[in-house]
Amino acid sequence: MSLFQIILISLLQGITEWLPISSSGHVLLASSYFGFGAHDELLINAMAHLGTLFAVLLFFWKDVLRAFGGGFELVGSVATRRPLSSNARLAMLILLSMPITLVVVGGFEVLASDELKETMRGPLTVAATTLVFGLALWWADVRGGNEKATEEMTPMHAVLIGATQAIAAILPGTSRSGITMTAARWFGYERTEAARFSMLIGAPILAATGAYAVLELLTAETTGVANLTDGLIVAGMSFVSGIVSIWALMEILKKMSFLPFVIYRIVLAIALVLASPLAFNWIAA
Repeated sequence: MSLFQIILISLLQGITEWLPISSSGHVLLASSYFGFGAHDELLINAMAHLGTLFAVLLFFWKDVLRAFGGGFELVGSVATRRPLSSNARLAMLILLSMPITLVVVGGFEVLASDELKETMRGPLTVAATTLVFGLALWWADVRGGNEKATEEMTPMHAVLIGATQAIAAILPGTSRSGITMTAARWFGYERTEAARFSMLIGAPILAATGAYAVLELLTAETTGVANLTDGLIVAGMSFVSGIVSIWALMEILKKMSFLPFVIYRIVLAIALVLASPLAFNWIAA
């Protein structure tokens, strides 16, 4: 794997992880084009998740500290029965967003065959989910309200928004950030608030996904040309590009709707179809 390939895949992962445009779709295109080996994909996946995780933790460090401190208050409130502060409520909402996704994804990883997982990573499948859930984002953005803040979020909304992450984890191309923002917009949360909550609840899931990727890497029997130095470059580049993409997203959503991302997803879906073996067969015929 060349330095150029490492930088490209790192930038792709860092930029697209937190934008509602499907990081898996972009990584699939790059992997198909460059022909990364199994070991290389595992290393890139593990280290890119590490970089993007630290990006969101740094960008939202105030909210992260609030939720962390609120978590202790939340535990103590079981005994004291005092009303929850805003910090404790934030911690509660983040915790409520996690269980369904962890259970569903854990069950899928155990029960689904490797053949099924590989089939679901096909370009046509990713193209379909990229398009369908992109249109769903447009619909929710147009039809949803635009006045609620995270502080007003109900526990049930947190559960339902968080549960959508299971769909993204199972169906590549859905976009974890995209589907959670879609759900939040459908429930009427303001655009920047929807994006902020999406990223906050994504951090624990991303940490779990990254840990699983590291475990896969350590137990893999395959070999590749990428090494630890390459992995550190991936993590660093993903971190920097992740910070930039989060900042850009929050600034864009202050001024306009999600429509640019919807249009981009439509274009990406077309590109995935054209890059598929089926399209090559059509052209050859």
